[in-house]
Amino acid sequence: MKTKKGLTLLAACVLMLGILGGCGGTKNNTGGEAQGNEGSKTVKLTMWGAVPPENGPQEVVDTWNAEHPETQVEYVRFVNDDDGNLKLDTALSTGQNVDLFVNYTLTNLDKRIKGGTALDLGEFSDYNIDEKMGADAATWKIDDKYYGMPTKKNALFFALNKDALDKAGLALPTAWTWDEAREYAAKLKAEGFKYGLVQHTASLVDPLDSALVKNGYVKADGSSNLDDPLITKWLETLNGMMQEDATTPPLGEQLTSKMPVENMFLSGESAMINIGEWLIRSSNNMTDFPREFTIAFAPVPRLADNAADFVKSGGLGDFISINAKSKNKQAAWEFLKWYADGGMIPMAAGGRLPSSNAVDQQTAISQLLGDHADTYDKASLEFVLYGDKTPTFVRSIAQEIVDMRAQEYEKYFLGSQTAEQTVQSMVKRHNEWLKQNQ
Repeated sequence: MKTKKGLTLLAACVLMLGILGGCGGTKNNTGGEAQGNEGSKTVKLTMWGAVPPENGPQEVVDTWNAEHPETQVEYVRFVNDDDGNLKLDTALSTGQNVDLFVNYTLTNLDKRIKGGTALDLGEFSDYNIDEKMGADAATWKIDDKYYGMPTKKNALFFALNKDALDKAGLALPTAWTWDEAREYAAKLKAEGFKYGLVQHTASLVDPLDSALVKNGYVKADGSSNLDDPLITKWLETLNGMMQEDATTPPLGEQLTSKMPVENMFLSGESAMINIGEWLIRSSNNMTDFPREFTIAFAPVPRLADNAADFVKSGGLGDFISINAKSKNKQAAWEFLKWYADGGMIPMAAGGRLPSSNAVDQQTAISQLLGDHADTYDKASLEFVLYGDKTPTFVRSIAQEIVDMRAQEYEKYFLGSQTAEQTVQSMVKRHNEWLKQNQ
């Protein structure tokens, strides 16, 4: 009996060890790896981004995971607002599970670099970002270094109702001024539209930055250049369209009603919209936004008379960094290269076109337009996406200046101060800010 009890106890121990051993083979360790059945290790990566998983990211990581069993990626969404970025920054600073993350502004990137959480990609030598992404990539350099990779081509343009354009006898522009755009808006409104042009408030201010990027936010003597003559031209042109022509919504009405400008264009209330590639997400949704007209595209107009003096908002975006504290930097780098050079193609359906020249342009456009390609003027889309060689910029000024300017030009568009007073106030407040931040 004693021997039998001993054997029973031994068998129980063996069984328990077997169970523990089996459990130990799949339990994640703190290094982001899991032990496989044959003793191999699977690297676990976590990527944080702001795009909803169903709009492309989940398909991207599913494709990678199927092709790379040795490295599995999980996508975590954060909302690209102040609270969402704080959530990401907290996760980075407290050592939570973040291997790759997407930066949507230079301001947030700079903060993360200073916090030591964005890796200098200079330690990798097998991928030339400048060659793959082109000259626009350099706008994301800080201290001449890349702390991530810009993966998305930003495309900003005017979308136009081509049927109305043809009816009004108006040519589709390939380069034009705001004076010409104002004329188009008036002629198109006369075709029965409520407005000739609608635009998001974020796009509304792009002409101001276009002028200042080219001519300088600060003069040679160190004072504000917000009294550049093109700033007054922008104010008066847009106000004239709001108040005199009634071809674009008054800003006060747009702000208080939170006007759905995309809906207005797609429903036929407006003949033109100043927007970007994200329009295609809605214009392809024929269930919620049924339309019978063809959409054509034109470059954004310029304030400057001379085309050579024009730079437009755009550049590259979705700047993906590797966490400098990640335990799996090399694996994250391999995924990032794959993502940039074509792995991100499922994102194109949501308007996120790859910026790498390794991706075929026609493949990207086909993915972008999906089953509704025949409802677009494809030639004009190809031009604004790839043919227009106008230099681009990414807004990089301090948020305090962005907010200050908005406070002043909103007063003008709401009728509480003149254009001259608006410019004087902006210059005064900018100079005060410059003195405080020398």
